[in-house]
Amino acid sequence: MAAMQYRKLPHGDEQISVLGLGMGYIHESSEKEIERTVRRAIECGINYFDMVASEAKPYPAYARAFEGQRDKVYLQMHFGAVYRGGEYGWTRDLSEIKQTFQQQLALLHTDYTDMGYLHCVDELDDLEDVLHGGLWDYMKGLKQEGVIRHLGLSSHNPEVVRRMLDTGLVDMLMFSINPAYDYEAGKEEVAIGSLSERGRMYQECEKAGAGIAVMKPFGGGQLLDARLSPFGRALTETQCIQYALDRPAVLTVLPGVRGLADLDRVLTYLDAGEQDRDYGVLGEVAPQNADGVCVYCNHCRPCPQGINVGLVNKYYDLARVGDTMARSHYEKLSVRADACVQCGHCDARCPFHVGQQARMQEIDAYFSKGAAE
Repeated sequence: MAAMQYRKLPHGDEQISVLGLGMGYIHESSEKEIERTVRRAIECGINYFDMVASEAKPYPAYARAFEGQRDKVYLQMHFGAVYRGGEYGWTRDLSEIKQTFQQQLALLHTDYTDMGYLHCVDELDDLEDVLHGGLWDYMKGLKQEGVIRHLGLSSHNPEVVRRMLDTGLVDMLMFSINPAYDYEAGKEEVAIGSLSERGRMYQECEKAGAGIAVMKPFGGGQLLDARLSPFGRALTETQCIQYALDRPAVLTVLPGVRGLADLDRVLTYLDAGEQDRDYGVLGEVAPQNADGVCVYCNHCRPCPQGINVGLVNKYYDLARVGDTMARSHYEKLSVRADACVQCGHCDARCPFHVGQQARMQEIDAYFSKGAAE
């Protein structure tokens, strides 16, 4: 198996594995299988773990797997998830949140969490409550004490995320990203926010230096089943993972696994070639509002001049929303947009019908103007 890949947390020194581990389905296995799965994940280089399960059952197994390896893993713990009677629930009661957090620290034999998240904030009214009702102040206090290393939130709502970015305190967040949520947005049962709203949020996170840990990369498994997929065709785990990793600000993808078999299937991503990772097929099934929008899929590769068309587009989009680092990243590229000879290869291959020839001229003019000024 190829080596794990890592991405650096912008506001920190942490090198986070591009594949992490979610807890959504792991309670379906025995405690022995759960422990073996977590140990296997660590052995394969996975170092990022979400700590919200569908019930309390997995936590003792995780604690045993982490024993003696706490320095090898990053944990994201959620303030608001509770387990009354062993069943998952959520609350905004501060005393219950404090009690649950202390219990989890004790169970996991640790005295800190790497990421402390406001749990599942999807409504603006709820956001006001957590910001002004004592919970956020409590978490900020824990960060000052070193009990929380980085602050953040989990959400499905781009507007909530943007409001939290305005605090200047968000280092990491958990957000649902997959093609169905991005392209079918606007249907309340699928996702919150339009394609453009969600895309702009990813860019604003990149600009703010807030990393994203991706939940629901397979859409609860629907994207892997042609009968259930909103696109009428199945994608692979690898295609979904690559799609998420190509969004701006994304550091890690957290698929939910039931055990070793699911984990091993996810890990095949590391050995996948460009063809296996190519999700350009989405261009055949994505809705009309996605037409003409570069999604950085690099289906247009290879460029005869060696331009990384997807990356050039990503830096351009980020620069236009004010990400000052995007310009320096673009300028460090060995081959930039000005190398385009207008051969039409990319236009002919783009599944989203982006006019990349014209786009390269536009991008070159944009960055050249800035350099001249």
